[in-house]
Amino acid sequence: MTENTRLRSRSTASGTPVQAAAALVGAVFLLVGVLGFIPGITTGSLEGAGHESHAELLGIFQVSVLHNVVHLLFGAAGIALARRPSSARAFLVGGGVIYLGLFLYGLIVDKDSQANFVPLNTADDWLHFVLGAGMIALGVVLARRPGTTGVRR
Repeated sequence: MTENTRLRSRSTASGTPVQAAAALVGAVFLLVGVLGFIPGITTGSLEGAGHESHAELLGIFQVSVLHNVVHLLFGAAGIALARRPSSARAFLVGGGVIYLGLFLYGLIVDKDSQANFVPLNTADDWLHFVLGAGMIALGVVLARRPGTTGVRR
């Protein structure tokens, strides 16, 4: 059995494991973006942007219209980039780096200042840490293939 045959046999109907992970992460972000606009799932006053938005998704995570739109765009990007293993890996690792950066930003920004434009609360900060670390791990681990040095295709 050649290396290419083995690689193809490891692929799923939706592609490789890294593609499936990117598509799943993208779909979850789309879902979260939609849920952020649904009254009852999101409580409080939903504002356009900034720390003045007192809306909370599931009563935990502070959101705004901007925050929800970012989730929708990020989700759409994940689904689009899941088409190829290399772009799926780039989405997971690059998106993970972005979320770790957002985690650090959330730690240093004054939550009551205009700089908290997304808006973020402590629950968001720690969720961003978990998302960032998890996405990077998925991108690195699932893109590894025995006998190769990286994602091809």
